[in-house]
Amino acid sequence: EREREESRTRDMAAALGIPKEYGYVVLVLLSYIFLNFWMSFQVGKARKKYQVFYPTLYAIKSENKDAKLFNCVQRGHQNSLEMMPVFFATLLVGGLQLPVIAAGLGAVYTVARFFYFKGYASGVPENRLRIGGINFLALFGLIILTAAFAVSLILDVNMQSRSSS
Repeated sequence: EREREESRTRDMAAALGIPKEYGYVVLVLLSYIFLNFWMSFQVGKARKKYQVFYPTLYAIKSENKDAKLFNCVQRGHQNSLEMMPVFFATLLVGGLQLPVIAAGLGAVYTVARFFYFKGYASGVPENRLRIGGINFLALFGLIILTAAFAVSLILDVNMQSRSSS
């Protein structure tokens, strides 16, 4: 039964044109999801520590002496959430053509995002860019990978339509 299920999964991936290495892309996606959960927990801990209660999104300095410390933790997570759709889209789409490269760039992005968050959460916003700034290079690589995939699809369609004419 297990062999039949594995065969069905392989057949479906092949029918969709998904290379088996795309599994690495999916693993990187999952690792970022776990990172996001971890960052969420860090914000929750900071809420308790700095007494910033829901639904307050950011602390106000005149009301909370630790406003900057909390806001740095919150902002590190918030920025990661803001970038997540671009990361997910470029990782998943760019990975269809070059999954190993996409997974590598995605892994670099994920690790760099961890350091971005840790640097921001230190209370010194500039610290987010020390190692964490590498995330922008990895994301740029994923954008290029996705654009290259788009171009190859367009050129392939044009080639097919010319040869069938």
